Parts: sequence; structure tokens; C-alpha cells
Amino acid sequence: MENQRQGANYQQLWGIFMALLGAVMFSTKAVFVKLAYQYEVDAISLLLFRMLFSLPIFLGIAIYLSQKAGTYRPKGKDYWQIFALGILGYYLASLFDFLGLQYISASLERLVLFIYPTIVVLIGVFFFREKLSWQQIIALILTYIGIMIVFFGNVEIGSKKDLYTGGALILGSALCYALYLAGSGRLLPKMGTWVFTSYALTVSSSAVIIHYLIYNQGFASLDFPWQVYMYAALMASFSTVIPTFLVSEGIRLIGASNAAIVGSSGPISTIILAYIFLGERLSMVQIMGGVLVLGGVLFISLQQKKKQALKKQTQKKQGAKA
Repeated sequence: MENQRQGANYQQLWGIFMALLGAVMFSTKAVFVKLAYQYEVDAISLLLFRMLFSLPIFLGIAIYLSQKAGTYRPKGKDYWQIFALGILGYYLASLFDFLGLQYISASLERLVLFIYPTIVVLIGVFFFREKLSWQQIIALILTYIGIMIVFFGNVEIGSKKDLYTGGALILGSALCYALYLAGSGRLLPKMGTWVFTSYALTVSSSAVIIHYLIYNQGFASLDFPWQVYMYAALMASFSTVIPTFLVSEGIRLIGASNAAIVGSSGPISTIILAYIFLGERLSMVQIMGGVLVLGGVLFISLQQKKKQALKKQTQKKQGAKA
């Protein structure tokens, strides 16, 4: 009995470590993008390089899993859903994110992008008729007040246009990613994390390549400094492939809700890294707004976790009565 308890504790700690490391590694993406932009590379080219370096790995996983016995085989309707979610999650969300980073700092980008859990909650309210508690309503209000403070605190007149443009693009990225999460929640249970992620990333990568070919009429304009390719490779490995595996394993060990809560460290990590590598600084007013955003999102995540736990308990009781 004691050995089982120790094993469970070890699994919990290992899962938290995996999810935390994955969140920190994901948070490096914005820093690598800003560093690459110093060499006058456009957003779609940089996104192309990220996906080209990532695609062989995810495509290999998809092929391997498709040949493995016992692996779920997607059916006709599944493919359409995977296609739609792949376009939303890592094509449109990434494209808006990369474009937005041309206008605002990495620190602001991460804080705005981090509101996606609140958008997932609102999607549940408007499309799946889920109810909000008054605590969640207060948390949502505080979160969006925090975003307004982050945006408008100590902003110089000359930078307002860039702020609005970049903020709108990052908000679009958060919306696309929230739609991706809301939709993937219905496919993940039957497909499994690895199968779904590898298929979705393959779709996303293909969409980015097609976008680039249409936009640039071929691969003629790929003459960039070696630093651009280096940052793209780091983004693909350090900010995409490895953290995807780590977070997936963290979800398996401690559950999606716990992994999401651990993932709240992402914005803090980005702010620290942006300060070290990019020299970015937030004003005291913006830091206060960031605290509201982080607190509101964390509270929403905790409330969602409680709701899911209560839902499971109700389902067990109903199953027992039946």
C-alpha cells in the first residue's frame, strides 16, 4: 500500500515537472520569433521554416502510429474535424501570433494569448449552453480588465497604432487556439493525444507550406541569414516538438486540468526570458494588469477542474443507480 502511494506521488511529481518544463519551453517561441525578426524575415517565411523543421517528426509519428496495432483509425467524419482543427490550431493561430509579434513585445503577446482559457469557457457558454458561476463571471471581468490595463498602461501616443494592430492579431490567435481546444476535447478521448496531435500538426504544416507557395509563387525567396534558420530550428525543436511531447505526457500523468494550471507559468516565463534576451520591460501598471490576467485565468482553470470533477462524480452515481 505504501509503495503504491509513493508510486502515485512520484507519478504526480513527474507529471507536474513534464507539464511545467513543456510550458516553459513553449514560452520561448515568442522570444525566438523576436530574435529572428532582427534579420528582416517576414512572418510567413519564419512560420514556414518552423513547420518544415517540425513536419518530418510529426509526419513520422503519424505514419508509425497508423501502422501500430490497436491504434485508433480515423473515419470519414474524423478527417474533416482533424482538417478543420489543424487549420485553426497551428496554422491560423500561429500565423496571427507571428504577425502580431511584428507589432508588440513578446511579454505583451504572451499575456494576451494567455486569455485563451477564458475564451474556451465563453465558447462553452454560447455554443454548449454551459452555465457560469458568479465566481467565474467575476474572474472573467477581472481578466479582461487586466488585459485593458496591460494594453493602455503607460502607452505612448506614437505606438498606439502598432499596439491595436498587434493586440487584435494576438487576440485572433487566442480565439483560434481556443476553438481548436474546444473542438479537440471531443476528438482526443477516442483518438488519443499522440494520434490526434500528429495528424493535426501534419495538416497545419501542409497549410503553411501551401500558403507560402501561393504568397511567394514558389520557393524562390529563401535567401536569409543563417541566424534565421538557426532560430527557426530552435523554435521547431525547443518550442514545438519537444514541449508538445512533454505536455502530452504531463496530461497523461496528471490530467488536462492540472496540466493547464501548471501551464499558467508560461506568461511569467516569457516575461523573464524577454527581459533577459530582448531587454523588454513592463511598466508597474502593466505588471498589475498582468497579475489580474494571470489570477483570473488561473481561477477559471481551477473552477473548470472542479466542474469536471463534479461531473465525473455525478456520472459515477448515475451509473451505480443504473
